[in-house]
Amino acid sequence: MNTTRRRFITNTLSSGAIAGAIPTAARAQFLNAPRHGLPGTLKERYAKLDAILKQPVFKRELFADPVIIESIELLHNKKQYLCRVRSKDGHEGLSVSNAQQMEVLYPMFVKHIAPFFIGKDARDIEELIPAATVYENNYKAQGLAIWVPIATIEFAILDMFGKMAKKPIGLLIGDKIYNDRISVYQANGERDISAEETIDHLKRDVAISNAKAIKFKLGGRMSHAEYPVGRSEKLIPLVRKTFGDQMVISADSNGSYTPAEAIPIGKLMQEYKYAFYEEPVPFDWYEETRQVADALDIPIAGGEQEPSTHNFRWLIANGGLSIVQQDMFYFGGMIRCMQVARMANAFGKQCIPHISSTGLGYVYMMHFVSAISNSGPYHEFKEFNNELPYHCDTSSLRSDSNGVIQVPSGPGFGVDIDPDFLKKCSVLTG
Repeated sequence: MNTTRRRFITNTLSSGAIAGAIPTAARAQFLNAPRHGLPGTLKERYAKLDAILKQPVFKRELFADPVIIESIELLHNKKQYLCRVRSKDGHEGLSVSNAQQMEVLYPMFVKHIAPFFIGKDARDIEELIPAATVYENNYKAQGLAIWVPIATIEFAILDMFGKMAKKPIGLLIGDKIYNDRISVYQANGERDISAEETIDHLKRDVAISNAKAIKFKLGGRMSHAEYPVGRSEKLIPLVRKTFGDQMVISADSNGSYTPAEAIPIGKLMQEYKYAFYEEPVPFDWYEETRQVADALDIPIAGGEQEPSTHNFRWLIANGGLSIVQQDMFYFGGMIRCMQVARMANAFGKQCIPHISSTGLGYVYMMHFVSAISNSGPYHEFKEFNNELPYHCDTSSLRSDSNGVIQVPSGPGFGVDIDPDFLKKCSVLTG
C-alpha cells in the first residue's frame, strides 16, 4: 500500500454543521473521504511546517499596555487545585488544574514553574512558555511534570486576558469562533471486563449523553497481555451489531500492540466500518505508527501522550497520523496545541484534542475546539466535576438531546467558581 493518508473529514465541516447531520453520513465521511499523497518533498513539507510554527497564536495586539504578573497562587480545597494569576494593575485570572496530576506535581508548580513568570509581561506568554522550560533546567523534567503546571498557568493568564478584553478564550488564540456547539462522543475507558459488560456500560452512558458517536478501549494498555483473552476481537463486531450502522464508532488501544498485532486489529475495524484507530502502537514508536498507517485504510489517531512539538512535526510531515490528539494539559496549554492543529490543517489532517478527566478540562477543550478550523465531527467528553461548585451563564455544560454542548461564550473561560469555595482554599507554598 502506498504512503498516502485518508482525510479524516473535509476541512469545510464544522461542529455546528455536524450537529444536525445523520450519523450514517458522518461515518461515510470518515470512511470514504479521498486519500491524498502528501505534497512536495519531505524537505518542503518541513519548511511549510516550520513557517507555521513561526506564526503567532496569542492575539497580543488586543492589549496595548504591559500586563505585569504580580502573583501566581496555587489554591487547594479538598481535591481541587486552582491557579490564580494577578497583575500589578489589578486584573485577575483563574484556572482549574488537573487534580490527579497536580496532587503530585504541585511542588514543581510552586518552586520551578510559577516563579519564572513573576514580574514578566503576560502579553509575552507565547515566548514565556518555552523560556519557562529552560528556567531551573525544567526541560530535564520534560513531560507531565512541567507541562501540566505550565498549562495551568497559561489557562489562568488567558482567563485574565479574556476578562480584560471581554472575549472568550477562543478569540484570544484564533481568528474567529468556528464551532460554538460541540458534538460529543461517548467514551468508555474500561478494560479487564468482558465484551458484554462493556456493551452494557456503553448503553448506559449513551442513554445519558445522547451521543451519536462512541469510543472504547482495546488491548491491554501499553501491554500485549489482554484480559479477558480475545476481548478486542469479540468486542469490535459486537459493538457494531449492538449500536447499528447509525452509530459512529472508534476504538483506542493505548499503545497495546506491535505493528504485527495492530494491523489485523485495524483490518477488523475496517471490516466493521470504524471511524478511527487510536494509538495502535506505543505513542513514541513513530516509525511503527507510520508502518501501521501505511498498511491500513482506517485513519490513525494519536498524540495524547506526546510532549514534543518537534515530534508532532515529524508525524505530520511523514504521514504517521491522520488525526492529532494533543492533550490540553499534558501538552502544555492551548498555544502549543494550536500550533499542532495548524500544522495538521496544512496537510488536510484533523484535530480531535484529548482531555484529561479531572478539574474542568472539558471546558478548556471546548474553548480550544471553538477556535480551530480543522476540528473533527465529534469530541471527547469526560465526566462532570460535581465536587467543584461553579456556574456558567452561557451554557449548561451538558449535552442536549442531540449529544451537543454549547461552548461558553462569556469572557475568559466563561465559568464562575463559587467565591465561598475560593475563600476556603489554602495557598500551597511547596
